[in-house]
Amino acid sequence: MSDEDIEVVSCFFHAVGTQIRLLREQAGLSRQELAAALGYSPDQIYSVEAGRRTPHPELLRAADEPLNARGLLKGVADDVEKVKEKTRIRHPDWFRGYARLETEAVELGYFSTLAVPGLMQTEDYARATFLGAQPPLSEEQLEERVAARMARQEILTRWPPPTVSVVLDESVLMRRIGGSHVHQGQLEHLLRLASLPGITLQVLSLGCEQHSGMNGPFILLTPRSRHPVGYLEIQQVNRIVTHAEEVRMLNVRFGALRAQALTPPESIALIKRMLGER
Repeated sequence: MSDEDIEVVSCFFHAVGTQIRLLREQAGLSRQELAAALGYSPDQIYSVEAGRRTPHPELLRAADEPLNARGLLKGVADDVEKVKEKTRIRHPDWFRGYARLETEAVELGYFSTLAVPGLMQTEDYARATFLGAQPPLSEEQLEERVAARMARQEILTRWPPPTVSVVLDESVLMRRIGGSHVHQGQLEHLLRLASLPGITLQVLSLGCEQHSGMNGPFILLTPRSRHPVGYLEIQQVNRIVTHAEEVRMLNVRFGALRAQALTPPESIALIKRMLGER
C-alpha cells in the first residue's frame, strides 16, 4: 500500500472507533461495562475507540445491540471486512507460511532472546527494529512492514483470544531499542498485555545460571483443530517444525524454561522496577 492508502485506512478505522465511543457514551456505559458485556478487556475497547487497533468485525457485530446502534455497527462490520481484504498487507515471502498459521492460533508460546515478540510490540518499537535492517528498507517498505506487524496483533483482540505464554530473556527488557522513550513505552505496553486474560508473561533472569534455551529462541503454535507446530527463525532463514518428536522436544524445553524463569508476579515486579529506575 502507498502512504496515502495507509492514511485513508487509518482515518476510516479511527472514525469507526470514534463512533463506538460516542454510542457507548450515549448508552451510558463505561469502557469497563462494555468490555464485560462483550467479553473483551477495557484496554482492548480503549485501543479500538482511539483508533490504535483495527475494530474486529466480530466486536462490531457484538456491540451493536448493547450500544443501541440499530444495525449501524453490523453494517460497518461488513465495510471493515471489505477494507481489510482490499488493503491486506503482504508479508515477506519467507514469513508468509508462519503468518497464515498464526491467524488460526488458539495457543502460542514464545521464548525470545533478542527482541519482544512481534505480537507484543508497540508501533514505535516495531519501527525501530525495522530501522536497523541491513540492507536498509525503503520508507515504503518500512511502513508496510510496521503496518503488517500491527495488523497481526488483531488476534489478541478477537474473541475468544488465543492463550499466550511468553518467556523473555531479561536482556530483551534491558536493551533500549529505539531509545529511552520507545523503551519506556514498550515496557508499559508489556505490563498492560500481562494484565489481559489468557496472557502469561515471565522473565528469564540473567541470574539464572543454567537454562534450557541455550539453542536459541523459538515459537510454539497450535492452530485451530490442528496439531501443534514449532517455528524457528534466524537471519531471514525460517523453518516450520511439524515433526511430532521435534515439536515434543520444543514443548519439553518450553516447559523447563517456564519453570526456570521468574514467576509471573515476580516478572511484573521486575518490569515495574525497571520503569521506576528510569
